Amino acid sequence: MQKILLSCLMAATSLISCAQKQKTKNMNQEIPVTKVELKPGTEIATFGEGCFWCTESFFQRLEGVISVSSGYSGGHKANPTYDEVCTKTTGHAEVLHIVFDPKKISYDELLEVFWKTHDPTTLNQQGADVGPQYRSVVFYHSAEQKAKAEKYKVALDTVGAFKSPIVTAIEPFTNFYAAEDYHQNFYNNNTNYGYCRMVIRPKLDKFEKVFKDKLKKN
Repeated sequence: MQKILLSCLMAATSLISCAQKQKTKNMNQEIPVTKVELKPGTEIATFGEGCFWCTESFFQRLEGVISVSSGYSGGHKANPTYDEVCTKTTGHAEVLHIVFDPKKISYDELLEVFWKTHDPTTLNQQGADVGPQYRSVVFYHSAEQKAKAEKYKVALDTVGAFKSPIVTAIEPFTNFYAAEDYHQNFYNNNTNYGYCRMVIRPKLDKFEKVFKDKLKKN
């Protein structure tokens, strides 16, 4: 794991806080969905790595990823709203619920993207986004996922892939509540929105260069 890949993805524009999410005209709240239907031959991964507006757009572009849902996991509040999660009292993290085809992309490869697209060394913080809802976390769905996440975490720390120790939590998956409808597919639906142009697009450009061999062909 090369240190340069991390710094490449952490653009200076990350100083703009995702917490400054301005309300759009299409902000109708939906009742959160707690289950994602899995078709035979598919698997699911759940990662928290900061603002889901940014990270959703990365995983959506990977070959073998079938769907990406933005939402909340790891907390005690049932059916939380975005505003409630922002109070930092629900225990939830902003996460991605990723349905994928393991024949086309492995969990190991998803973990590689996870480690390289955020800073796993900052506790409860990604850039200017501060709070437990932005924590770095892997919610595993099986013993195999747990073992792989722990193995890579130890390996990355051992080789000094990052300047500081990794603080990423590795926890059993317990719940998922889909974020409000306006959060879903946010970048693709709002490419001209200021945050998307100034923050997400530069990161996405660099992501596509680093992972060009793993991107969908169309």
